Amino acid sequence: MALTPDIKDQLQQYLSLMEKPVILGLCTADDSNSQKVADFVNEIADMSEQITVQPETLKRVPSFSIHQDGQESGIVFAGVPLGHEFASFVLALIQVSGRAPKIEEATTKRIQAIKGPLAFETYVSLSCHNCPDVVQALNIMAVLNPAISHTMIEGGMYQDEVKQKGIMSVPAVYLNDQEFTSGRASLEDLLDKIAEPETAPDFSEQAPFDVLVIGGGPAGNSSAIYAARKGLRVGLLAESFGGQVMDTVGIENMIGTPYTEGPKLMAQIEAHTQSYDVTIIKGQRASHIEKVQDEIQVSLAKGGLIKAKTAILALGTKWRNINVPGEDQFKNKGVTYCPHCDGPLFEGKDVAVIGGGNSGLEAALDLAGLCRQVTVLEFLPELKADQVLQARAAKTANLTIVTNAATKAITGDSHVTGLTYTDRLSGQDKQLAVSGVFVQIGLVPSTKWLEDSAITRNERGEISIDKYGATNVPGIFAAGDCTDAPYKQIVIAMGSGATAAIGAFDYLIRQT
Repeated sequence: MALTPDIKDQLQQYLSLMEKPVILGLCTADDSNSQKVADFVNEIADMSEQITVQPETLKRVPSFSIHQDGQESGIVFAGVPLGHEFASFVLALIQVSGRAPKIEEATTKRIQAIKGPLAFETYVSLSCHNCPDVVQALNIMAVLNPAISHTMIEGGMYQDEVKQKGIMSVPAVYLNDQEFTSGRASLEDLLDKIAEPETAPDFSEQAPFDVLVIGGGPAGNSSAIYAARKGLRVGLLAESFGGQVMDTVGIENMIGTPYTEGPKLMAQIEAHTQSYDVTIIKGQRASHIEKVQDEIQVSLAKGGLIKAKTAILALGTKWRNINVPGEDQFKNKGVTYCPHCDGPLFEGKDVAVIGGGNSGLEAALDLAGLCRQVTVLEFLPELKADQVLQARAAKTANLTIVTNAATKAITGDSHVTGLTYTDRLSGQDKQLAVSGVFVQIGLVPSTKWLEDSAITRNERGEISIDKYGATNVPGIFAAGDCTDAPYKQIVIAMGSGATAAIGAFDYLIRQT
């Protein structure tokens, strides 16, 4: 499994960052998968004199560990970490060699204070763009704390384990052989589950920020950058960076960039924001916002208070639920929202896709290449997707479209086994025998926590703004997909963030 010349060129640059020699402990047998892992490991070792390969006995065959001579790291890769996991492997290689992870000192101390032993195992799909966040976070923990170990398990190579455990969504994390968590999670999210509670930062005794941005997506980062370039004192509060962009695999309409992917774009955006004098407050969620006299006060869910002269709400969106019996019960047990991440787990099975818009048909077409049968259920009499997608769907033999279908319930035992929908024309209930349900009915703004605030929202929960990005509360602005702007696009969110930042600057100078 040879690496392409482009990948080798990029890898060579990263290998130059290694600080000490490392050993790749290889555990293989006489089978084709072992040969793939051995070829990968040996090809990597041939690229650097600082990497050597030694035989090792590990829990899974084939797999390999990364460690320094006489110093275990606890990091193991079971499978070949290509696709989205190649970056996880490269970062682990560099960090095990002695280069410190790029995280805050307070986070490092939280990790080092964790008592073990904690043995994490993460099942991934190489096509999953959410998996690397979890793999890289747990690898960092293993590097910084000898009581923590972590194994990445490539689901395609270990299909028997995936089936035995009933894994139907990735990343799926096990801790000491027990289910721990599934789905996308940041380092902060994982730490909150296993470490001592983090004290929320309290800025109540500090001078207010000129601008406090709430949200870590394209709109929020755009706002922070534009405000910082105006010479303002800027804070950015983000429970996690990226938002829904992290679920976007291919982006082909970013002007000047013919193709990129959501996680890559957000990594570049975060680095851009960090290049400015912006106080970034991660892993914290705003729970209340109000204006007290001339000051904006934001309360945090973990305690603490942040004050500001102006605030920009760039809250983004989240997946819309269908809100039927069984949806919550079988979430990550057959009910899923990401066909790119979880699609490979349903190979050869029958699945349903809820929603006939662009995202629904795109998901259905992707799944049709893996699944035995794909059924699209659309509530309306006609599909809403672009004609080019409808034409492709019509030519796909194992893809069936049902219109006027109201999903009624999702059924199963330990995992999804069926779905009930009502034919809206006849009123009859009908059943589908499916192993997976992919919900693709759009997004809702992440504004529910504003219900007890004075900020005006429309019937869809979107924040009402004017052409300057201002809300009805003086000094509070909003930007991006959480607003009533008619179109929801990354590039529009970025422009909206810039508008709100300039609007906040104009408000401040006029107030002064």
